[in-house]
Amino acid sequence: MIPTIAVTDSPELHLRQAIALPLIGFNEARSGQRLDWRPLAILVSDPGSKAVVGGLWGGSYFSYLWIDLLFLPETLRGAGLGRRIMIQAEEEAVRRGCTGVWLDTFSFQARGFYERLGYAVFGTIDDHPPGHSRFFLKKVL
Repeated sequence: MIPTIAVTDSPELHLRQAIALPLIGFNEARSGQRLDWRPLAILVSDPGSKAVVGGLWGGSYFSYLWIDLLFLPETLRGAGLGRRIMIQAEEEAVRRGCTGVWLDTFSFQARGFYERLGYAVFGTIDDHPPGHSRFFLKKVL
């Protein structure tokens, strides 16, 4: 069999599953651990409109919580709300049996914020995007 290769910038979700499901099976077999993916969202809403204006998005697997997104509008920053959200996420990670948390941030984002919460850089991609760096941080719980 000679496989065909196709490049697309608009893949359908079921195509991701065709790649993800056998990879999950491979990872579970090799690691001896169930992936046990559980999503996590902590949502911040406008009290009047009830519209979501920020929050945290991620999930837990292989005994770690991965924080994919954390955002608060500038009007809600600096009053401890971000810290509260991170503490809630870490507490939920502990309830799920996680031993740590990992995330990434850019040099123009919130590296100092995470470091003040006890996160440490474990990897860096320089010049990504050009003129900046991307930092990978983790915290042991």
